Amino acid sequence: MTFLPDEAWLELLDIRATDPTAIGAALAARTSRPLLANDGATFIIAIDHPARGMVGVSGQPFVMADRRDLLERTMTALADPGVDGVMATPDILDDLALLGALDDKVAIGSINRGGLMGSAWELDDQLTGHTVRSIVDQGLDGAKMLLRIDLADERSRPTIEACARWITELAAAEKIAMLEPLPYTTSPAGDKYLDTDEDALVKCVGIASALGASSAYTWLKLPATAQVERVMAATSLPGLILGGTPGPDPESAFDEWRRAMAVPNVRGLVVGRSLLYPPDGDVAAAVTIAAEIVHPHLIPEEETQ
Repeated sequence: MTFLPDEAWLELLDIRATDPTAIGAALAARTSRPLLANDGATFIIAIDHPARGMVGVSGQPFVMADRRDLLERTMTALADPGVDGVMATPDILDDLALLGALDDKVAIGSINRGGLMGSAWELDDQLTGHTVRSIVDQGLDGAKMLLRIDLADERSRPTIEACARWITELAAAEKIAMLEPLPYTTSPAGDKYLDTDEDALVKCVGIASALGASSAYTWLKLPATAQVERVMAATSLPGLILGGTPGPDPESAFDEWRRAMAVPNVRGLVVGRSLLYPPDGDVAAAVTIAAEIVHPHLIPEEETQ
């Protein structure tokens, strides 16, 4: 099925150029739904990567730079009944709203994508996307924040302060604050990279859980590590498992997600590139497998016998 044929794509481009008020109208007309499905879990497609200049996947350095293709892949995923919503930057959510793809879906905005990979200010990751006010005004369901903590880099400090402020404001507005805390370190050459030490991640979870004047609406977005049970035991907050960088073996990722979903305070997945750009190119099939991990009741009865 083609979700974005020429006619729809050209109409989107025309509206963008001639009727900017249509975006607000489309967002206002969106039918909303709870974050959690009836089974108490949620599956969110993440697609805020281009805002950080991350447009490459699996040896294809610019594959995500084709906006029409990216939107069609996202709409393919959202058409699956097991997908509960999407998390994206304003430009992508605006496109999806104009295309009618957000109806009866959770819509999470992305606040800070300015910590560009490889930049001199990478960890000073300040507001560049949605604001708390825009989340409320546009009727969105919450906001995602990235918090990378490098104890040796003072540029982590303003991002910690900003995330605490946004969490406080989101809680006051009764909107979900989806926080992704990750430990980072610096190579001898000065490059920033993810610290895969689980002790460091456990400490980050404790730091993240305490941010803001209220934790009532805070959710954590975390990797499915080898000791995901230990990581999630560091908090009582609900957690969502992120997809990470796509690898050559998607089955191993699916197995990691299945194991993580067994942890009591893990409530779902927030996955993007791994499913939108699978090695075999079959977006719908990859999304269906992930949806059935989150929502096992979607598996046809004959497959469970």
